[in-house]
Formats: sequence, structure tokens, C-alpha cells
Amino acid sequence: MSQTKNFNLPDLGEGLPDATIVEWFVKEGDVIKLDEPLVSMETAKAVVEVPSPFSGTVLKLSGAAGDIIPTGAVLASFALDPNLPQRADGQDTGHSHGHAAPAAAAAPTPPPLPTAAAPVAAEEAKPAAAERDDAGTVVGAMQSSNAVHAEQALAVGGVKAVPAVRATARKLGVDLSRVRATGADGAVTMADVKQAAADGSAKIGAAPAAVAAPAAAAPAPAQMAAPVQSDARTPLSAAGKPMRTQPPGVVAKGQPEPLKGVRRNMARVMADAHSKVVPTTLNDDADIHAWLPGNDVTARLVRSIVVAAQKVPAMNAWFDGEALTRTLHAQVDIGIAVDTDDGLFVPALRNADMLDARGIREGVNRLREQVEARSIAASELSGYTISLSNFGMFAGRYATPVVVPPCVAIVGAGRARHQMTPVMGGVEAHKVIPLSVTFDHRAATGGEAARFLRAMMDDLALAS
Repeated sequence: MSQTKNFNLPDLGEGLPDATIVEWFVKEGDVIKLDEPLVSMETAKAVVEVPSPFSGTVLKLSGAAGDIIPTGAVLASFALDPNLPQRADGQDTGHSHGHAAPAAAAAPTPPPLPTAAAPVAAEEAKPAAAERDDAGTVVGAMQSSNAVHAEQALAVGGVKAVPAVRATARKLGVDLSRVRATGADGAVTMADVKQAAADGSAKIGAAPAAVAAPAAAAPAPAQMAAPVQSDARTPLSAAGKPMRTQPPGVVAKGQPEPLKGVRRNMARVMADAHSKVVPTTLNDDADIHAWLPGNDVTARLVRSIVVAAQKVPAMNAWFDGEALTRTLHAQVDIGIAVDTDDGLFVPALRNADMLDARGIREGVNRLREQVEARSIAASELSGYTISLSNFGMFAGRYATPVVVPPCVAIVGAGRARHQMTPVMGGVEAHKVIPLSVTFDHRAATGGEAARFLRAMMDDLALAS
């Protein structure tokens, strides 16, 4: 008689309500040992590998790749093997799993799975988006998760890659088995996947080039005579007249899809911030006409925030709206908005008040690289005291960036431009950076915010 147990999805983050299946490392009927990789799951922070809490036969897997599983719902069911090592019942594993009644020896069957664990939507393969030179956009604080198991390159299907690389390949529509691996011990790296997506050399379902070439050179007669498809989009009607817009009652094409991972948590955080903060925004332009060649815009913005935070501590603070208390910080930890195709990350540049321009640039580059590789530690995604959104590297002049509790303030930097500035005896064309400072008016006064903005502008006006 074998014992059947359920494995419930553990909390992979700081109270996150769900996670998305990226890839199963086993299938129903497989035998798995204790602590062997079971599944990789995507959370708001990263793709994490979840090990098996049991040794035995996999009876049931709850959901497929792309499905959203609520925290605490049944993830898998196992028939325990008494001949393989098991973890002691009293040993803390960090996993949540339920006991099931022993199955009959003649017909072992897994217990029914709750409806909460049903698939939400199948994952869609998406083409690779263009690479961005830098990363900064409207800010929100992304909650983070702790890795359940150390991330390592696993050989699945003859291809060695870490879970984050596999997840990226799936999203970009890249066949890992056709990617040229450049990593250690033949592992496929994130750069390998992005390169394959960019040059289209490893598209899922695409025929090898040697096979596709003859077909392209000599198309079949039926293909040559094929008429234009009738469902092709066109601004003209069948009569050659401009197409009328559809009435409101017509259902729009396309299927809604559930938000997943980082973008799903971003939606929750933004809604929570909107319901709690009393935001007010001040705008002005920082004149950088005196800058000497070689100034790093991001480094100067960070330095100006440090200077302003030291002059107006009320803006470099946390506020507890329930207890009506505030915490002023001696150090300046700046949350740097990093925009990705998956959603928004806000890693913390620690002790910015102790860094010079080179240290700031190295720190920002390190954080961005870790975010893009989905290897950033959970501790790096929280605990900052004020935020910076350098959205101007894309477009935009002024904004109303979102303050996410417990922070009191966030700075937005718009796209630099030249404007005519009055000077003694006439006017000159000066380069300026638009600044937007949003603050929680429950915790800071308008005067404090204005003095903070003035201090930023004064520091940015210096030559170096």
C-alpha cells in the first residue's frame, strides 16, 4: 500500500497570491527523488526553481506552462516510494503540502484537485522586442520573492539552461535546442537566446534553412495562384470606399489574457498605491547650460537627489498611514526604475550618498544587468527611501509618477531640450532637464517639496 500526498504551491515571495508555471521538469508517471527539480515558476521577482518535497511517482500535475496557480493550491500529487529517502515529518522544508488517504494497492488514484488550481490561460509565444539602451519609466515598487532553490543550469531535453533563460526563450518563441550555446559547460545563456530571437535563427516550429530554401525557390503551382486572403486588414470596403468604424456593440477582436509575473504584481501595487497616497506634483526645469563635457545624466540626477534629501529630510522618508508615523532616513537609498518587456522593476541603489559619479554608474549598470537576467536578489527590490524615474530617455517632458508606500516622494526626469533663456543683454539657448517631483501630501508639505526641488535644480546647475 503506497501513501499519496499533495504538494501545495508555497509562498514564493513576500505574500504574493499566485505564481505562473514556466516549465515542468517531470511528467505524470515519472519517478522523482527528494529535492530534485520539479517545476520552475515565475513570480514578480524572478523565475524560481521549486524542488520536489517527496520521493515517489508523480500522479498528477496541476496545470501546464503559462497557467497561473494560486498560492496554497495543489501543485502536484505523489505516490510516495518507501524505498527512497523521504524528509522527516517534523523537518521544516518551507513547503506546504497536504496528506491524502492511503491509496488502495490495486488501484492507486490521486485525490481530486481543487478548482482554484485550474489553468487560467495558455502561454503565448511572443516575438522579441527591440533592445533598449537604458531602462527607466513610470515607477512602481515591485514586491519580490525569495528563491526556493538555487538557480542552476539544468539539462532538460538535452539542453542546459537556467529557468530564467528557459522562460525568456518561451516568451520570445525561441527553440532552445537550436540555439548556439556559449555558456559554461555548454549552457545556453540569456544573451544566446536574445541573439537567436534577433536573427530569427531558432524560431519555434520553423523549418531548417536547408529544407526551407528549395521550397522557397520552387513554389507549388497552387501556392503561386493563391488569391489574396479575404480576411486581410484593409482601410477600404469591398466596394473600394473607406471602411466605416464599427458600432459600439461589435465585439473587439483578440482574446483577453491574464497578467502574469511582474506585470501582474505591478497592477496590484499601482492600485494599492492609488488607494492610499495623497499625491501632489511639482514641475520645473533644471538649467544645465554650464555642464562640462562628459557629465553622466543619471549620475548627476542621483547626486542632486542626494543633495536635496540631505537638505530636506522629510522627502527622504517612509510614512505609515495607519499609525500616522514617519521615519526619516540618514542614508539615501534610491529606487531606480528599470523598464523591461515583462514589466517594471525598481531595484535599490544602496547608500547613494556615499557614491561618486563612477560608483553610481557602475551600480546602476549592475542593477540593470541583474534585472535583465532575472538574477537580482529579492533584497535589492525593496527598502529604498526615495525613487527616480528617468523616463525622459524615451520621451516625455513632465509626468505624475506614482508614489508607492511607504516612500514619501519620487522624482521624474523628462527629456532634455533647448529653450530660449533670458540673460543680461538678451537671450541664449540653454539646455534644460524637466523635473517632476510627486510627494505624499500626508507626510510632506508643499514648502518642503518645493525646497527639495529647488535644491535639485541648484545642484544640477553646477558645471560638474
